[in-house]
Amino acid sequence: MSRAKKWVQYFLSHRLVTMELINKIDEAHYDYKPTPTSMTAKQLATHMLFSFYNFANTAKHGDPALFRQKIEDPETNLAKLAETYTEKTKQLIQSMSDDDFDRTLDLTSIFGVQIPAKQFLQMAMDHEIHHKGQLFVYVRDMGHTDLPLFVKRG
Repeated sequence: MSRAKKWVQYFLSHRLVTMELINKIDEAHYDYKPTPTSMTAKQLATHMLFSFYNFANTAKHGDPALFRQKIEDPETNLAKLAETYTEKTKQLIQSMSDDDFDRTLDLTSIFGVQIPAKQFLQMAMDHEIHHKGQLFVYVRDMGHTDLPLFVKRG
């Protein structure tokens, strides 16, 4: 199995849970935040979706400027946005060759390091997992009790 296929499976094992959580957020709760200094539910969800896309785009193309790319999407429905950016991110990862995963990315201007693309994608996954945990808290506090496990297997 190619590295890209393995990474897509790994990505989806977490992203499908993120999408389940996002699908539980009614539009009336988009502005919900658990504390005054927290992101709103909409901000948190879009941050997760757009960030992983930017990580993957940077890993694929090797251009650090892509990481700081500001995404403006007119879609206001979080579930539709999650579908769109999950597919876009999946396509980027699928398009990576085995050699792309070993390419060193010069991210000194952003993170002060040069790292392989595979390690940068792992940072993206760690970021997703961190915020997915927060999203569980948001959704639970919105009254949802039927929540998925933290990862989809199989």
